Amino acid sequence: MNEDGRDTGAGGASGDTTHFGYREVPEGEKAGLVHGVFSSVAARYDLMNDLMSGGVHRLWKAAMIDWLAPRPGMRLLDVAGGTGDISFRFLDRLKGEGHATVCDMTEAMLAEGRTRAEKAGREGLDWVCGDAMKLPFEDRSFDAVTIAFGIRNVTRIADALAEMYRVLRPGGRFLCLEFSRVTVPAAEWLYDRYSFNVIPRMGEAVTGDRDSYQYLVESIRRFPDQESFAQMIRQAGFRRVDYRNLSLGVAALHSGWRI
Repeated sequence: MNEDGRDTGAGGASGDTTHFGYREVPEGEKAGLVHGVFSSVAARYDLMNDLMSGGVHRLWKAAMIDWLAPRPGMRLLDVAGGTGDISFRFLDRLKGEGHATVCDMTEAMLAEGRTRAEKAGREGLDWVCGDAMKLPFEDRSFDAVTIAFGIRNVTRIADALAEMYRVLRPGGRFLCLEFSRVTVPAAEWLYDRYSFNVIPRMGEAVTGDRDSYQYLVESIRRFPDQESFAQMIRQAGFRRVDYRNLSLGVAALHSGWRI
């Protein structure tokens, strides 16, 4: 089994498996299972993010935009961009002097994002339904590519990283915000108790879907640690790879450049 949690098998043969939370499933089934999760929770997705994190996810996303340091005229692709949080922050920072494309595999999430954008009168946005492992964009199309809390849901992480590298222009920046490994043992103990005992129950109360939030907390534990994921980014071709821990490693920001 390789570091993104799947059997290496014979070059992606039909017998390969991957993880869906703590379950091992055939590779070909994971995308459908993930699609089901996000279709189920789309209407309450943003509310649950606020409740689960006590609003701290907003600070993490602000930190992502700070590190990206958008400049006028920049074209952003936000992969697994769902309801548009990162793209909205990007455009707000640029005061309309940029363009963002939100790409997500779940139409229900994109529909929520479009509704939010229309209510706010936002412009400079495209919404595209697409797969992170086979992005529907030309080579070297974007100045920056971001993915926030989405990479761990991808069946083959290495394929998604290769695709994000492909669509970046030379000199372009990749940034990933994802849950990671807590760096303080006492905090890790508390975090685990909260994650497994509270979040699934909260998901059931707010969205009527306990199983999707059980998957969420399990998928976090199956994701590579900070340095292992940094090495995967390097293997995809990115240079000047770095990362920053947020909230004692509850989340981490990873950065890489296409040189």
